[in-house]
Amino acid sequence: MQRYHTVRAGVLLLAVLTLVSCEDGPSTGDAGFRNQYFAARDALEDGKFDRASRTYARLLTRAGPLEPRIRLEYAHSLLRAGDYPAARREARALAQGQSGSARRAALSVAATAEHELGLVAIQQGDPAAARQLLHAADAAIAEVLASEPELDPLGALAGRQASIKVRLKALG
Repeated sequence: MQRYHTVRAGVLLLAVLTLVSCEDGPSTGDAGFRNQYFAARDALEDGKFDRASRTYARLLTRAGPLEPRIRLEYAHSLLRAGDYPAARREARALAQGQSGSARRAALSVAATAEHELGLVAIQQGDPAAARQLLHAADAAIAEVLASEPELDPLGALAGRQASIKVRLKALG
């Protein structure tokens, strides 16, 4: 009887290990993924935005259930690197598939990119594009501030929204 339980426990352990090995994405024990993640974070914090973006892009290919978090940080690194179109695209795509705080965090990045793109459109003499981008940024910020004002503890988004409203008024 004892031998039967030992064999059964061994078979169950083997089945569990087989299932776990099939799981997509990094495990908590994936040191390579963890090291790359911290390298990306360090690069972002050190102002090496292009390096951070490249590392986050590589991490996305195997992020598994961490994909939304990595994509948000990727969008943020693109924003900090000044790649506003890519930051907007990544953040908007993420916001589409998320809800709650994750959506609003993505909208914050998208709104910032849209505001910057709107300013570029103004400088390039394209008021129609500027209006479209600034309206999108204003709507995103409005959603964030109405639903989760604690995402703007220092008032940076509120200040950005005030600036956007001034620009929109000037554009007519």
